[in-house]
Amino acid sequence: MNFKDLREFIAFLEARGQLRRIAAPVSCELEISEIADRMVKRGGPALLFENVEGYNAPVLINMFCSDQRMAWALGVEKVDDLVARLQGMLQLTQGPPEGLINKLRTLGQLIQIGSFQPKTVNRAPCQEVTLQGDDVDLFKFPILKCWPMDGGRYITLPLVITKDPTTGTQNYGMYRMQVYDARTTGMHWQTHKVGAHHYRVSQERQDNRLEVAVAIGADPATMWTGSAPLPPDMDEMAVAGFIREEGVELVKAKTVDLLVPAQAEIVLEGHVFTDEQRSEGPFGDHTGYYSMPDDYPVFHVTTITHRKDPIYPATIVGRPPMEDYWMGKVTERIFMPVIKMILPEVVDMNMPAEGVFHNLVIVSIKKEYPGQARKVMYGLWGMGLMNLTKTIIVVDHFVDVQNPSEVAWRVANNINPSQDLVVVEGPLDDLDVASPTPKFGGKVGIDATRKGPGEGYTRGWPPDIEMSPEIKALVDSKWAEYGLG
Repeated sequence: MNFKDLREFIAFLEARGQLRRIAAPVSCELEISEIADRMVKRGGPALLFENVEGYNAPVLINMFCSDQRMAWALGVEKVDDLVARLQGMLQLTQGPPEGLINKLRTLGQLIQIGSFQPKTVNRAPCQEVTLQGDDVDLFKFPILKCWPMDGGRYITLPLVITKDPTTGTQNYGMYRMQVYDARTTGMHWQTHKVGAHHYRVSQERQDNRLEVAVAIGADPATMWTGSAPLPPDMDEMAVAGFIREEGVELVKAKTVDLLVPAQAEIVLEGHVFTDEQRSEGPFGDHTGYYSMPDDYPVFHVTTITHRKDPIYPATIVGRPPMEDYWMGKVTERIFMPVIKMILPEVVDMNMPAEGVFHNLVIVSIKKEYPGQARKVMYGLWGMGLMNLTKTIIVVDHFVDVQNPSEVAWRVANNINPSQDLVVVEGPLDDLDVASPTPKFGGKVGIDATRKGPGEGYTRGWPPDIEMSPEIKALVDSKWAEYGLG
C-alpha cells in the first residue's frame, strides 16, 4: 500500500468509509475546529469540508485520527508490520559498529543507500501555478483559526524545510505558523528543534537570512515524517521512502535553493531574517492550555506555488486526545526497537494522551539488579528529545503499561516516596507551563518496581493475589451450570 499523494489517501479513506464530505457552508474561523474536535472525541472519520465560506479550496482534517487510519497513512494494515520491518533493519546494525551513535549512523546509512532515496524530478504538480509579487497572498487559502484566544489564523500541518548552513543537509520539521498578514508568518521554532538549530547557526555565521520553504499537503507518510523526532543527521525523506517503500519525489523550489515534495498541494517559499523576531501567540496548544505570546522569527513569503485545485490539510491541537495523539503514538511504537537496542531491559512503553508526550512516560523493564530503574530513567533522559520528558514511571516487566488502572495500582502500592523518587533538573519543552523558568526546570523519575535487599528492602516482597489455575479451570468448566450468563 503506497500513496503517491494526499489525493490517493483521500480516495482510499473514502472507499473504506473513513472519510465524510461536508457540503454545508462552514467558516474556517473556529467552526471547523469545533466540528473536528467533536468528531475526534466520538471516534469519527476524516472530514473534507468542500464549502468553506469565501474560499475555493476544501479543508481536510482528522485524517490521522485513529490507529487504523494512522497505520494506513504509513502504508500498512497494522503499525506492528512497520515496526517489524524496522527491527529487521536494526538487526543489521548489531555487527561491528559499537556504541549508540555509530549504530544510529549505520541505520541511517542503510536507509539512505537502499532503494528509498528521494528522486529529483524536473516538473511537479506542486508547481502548476506560481504566484509572485503582488499575487502572493496567504489568505487565498482557508487557514484555520482554531481556538477563541488564538492570536490569529495558523498553518498547523506544514513541512518546514531548511538547510544546515554548514553541512548543506536539509531538514523537514512540523512547526506551527501564525499568519500575520498576506506575506508574513511567525516561525515557531522551539528551542530544541533542528530548524531552530539552523537559525542559530545562521546567526553565528552572521548570515543575514536563512532560506525556508514550506510544503503543505504531501503524501501522508511524508507529512508524518516531518513530525517524527529523528536524529539530526538522518534524512527525513529517506526515512519517508523507507516507510513508503518507494523514494519520495522532490523538485527544486522556484526561488530558494531547497528541494520540496513534488506531490505537495501548496508550497511557500521565502526566508527569515536572522536579526528579526516578532511576538507570536497565543495559541491553543497540545498541552490543553494556551501557549502565551513569545518572540519568534518571522517568515517572509516571496513565492507561492500550488496545484491548480489545491486541497488545504490542517489539524487542531488542544486538550487530549486530539489528532496529534495518534501521530505521536505511532512514533512511540515505531521507535520502540531503537529504544530497546539502546536499553535492552525495556519491555514496553506508553506515552499516554494525558501526558501530551513530553510530560509522562511509563516504561516496563525486566529488572535484574539494584538501581536498574534509575539506569533506565537516565538513559531515556539522555536520548534525543526524550530529554524533555518531565515524568518517567518505571514498572516491572509483568505490568501492562497500556493499562492506566494497573499502573496507578502498582505505583500507589510500590513506591516509598523517601527513596523511590528521583528529582533532577534539565531542559524542558518550550510549552511547559509549570516551571517558573522557561525551557528549564525539574523532572521526576518514579521507581515503581519491586525492591530487593540490594536496594535496602529486607522485608520480602509480598506476592500478588491471584486465584490458582486449577480453580480458574474448574469454574470455567462449570460456568454454564451456575446460570450466571
